[in-house]
Amino acid sequence: MGWKMDRIDAIALFVRVVESGSFSATARELSVGQPAVSKQIAALEARLGAQLLRRTSRSLTLTEAGRDFYESGVHLLGELEAAESRVGRGSVSPSGLVRATVAPVFGRLYIVPRLQEFFARYPQVAVELVVADHLMNLVENGIDVGVANGELTDSSLVAGKVAETSIVTVATEAYLASHGEPATPTDLDGHSCVIYAPDGAPRVWGFNGRYGPISHPPTGPFRTNDADQIRTAVLAGFGLAHTPGWLFAAEIASGSVRKVLTAYEPAKLPIYAVRPGGRFLASKVRVFIDFLAKIFAEEPALRLDPS
Repeated sequence: MGWKMDRIDAIALFVRVVESGSFSATARELSVGQPAVSKQIAALEARLGAQLLRRTSRSLTLTEAGRDFYESGVHLLGELEAAESRVGRGSVSPSGLVRATVAPVFGRLYIVPRLQEFFARYPQVAVELVVADHLMNLVENGIDVGVANGELTDSSLVAGKVAETSIVTVATEAYLASHGEPATPTDLDGHSCVIYAPDGAPRVWGFNGRYGPISHPPTGPFRTNDADQIRTAVLAGFGLAHTPGWLFAAEIASGSVRKVLTAYEPAKLPIYAVRPGGRFLASKVRVFIDFLAKIFAEEPALRLDPS
């Protein structure tokens, strides 16, 4: 039986190399040296009598044989895990490392504080959060699941809606007392706005008016591509911000900031758990996604509308 386990381990290693896009990324994930990974893949190719990967100094690409073997390997590993989970009516516990990507502040506020609950329930699963202010390429970066705010454009991803949040316009009571409260989006012309500029250009503020959408290009002395700095600037009295409601949920609840222009709020922003398409859903990833949906449902600022 030992030789069969060796073969399965080699197949799993090959699948991981393909999905991460490099020997070095796989080696880091497994805490081994890159030469060890290269040697194992070479041994697998020798056993099969076929080249699976084309190697260059910058990239790895699958040969035709490699693509066929990868698809078969994914199916085989999926069937194996499903069989293990059925034994003893699911007595085989999820195990392994889940790599998830999430926006910095979102992870700090809503995921990290709840992870102890996850670890208590699934002690054999570890979680690595990879912080990014945009949804990175999951396959190239070896990511199992991403938490994405907003509509998705990549049709190759498998997405499940796990939360949603209002888009709110907020400021401190002190700022509003000093500068007045805008009654309509047009009134923003006379206010200082804290500007989100993810690509160096200000993100336009969107509202729903009586006769359709309203766009407002914000103006103000401070702009940033970091949500945490937007929070800090608003709380310091810089001015108004137009953000997902989850960013200021605690401050709105405590009264340290107040929502304005509530009659003009745009449609809610969806939040998805996304994963690469065409890949078997490992039990460790499935239970982590289920956990995210559970903890988000317990947050008023993230809870899905039952309708």
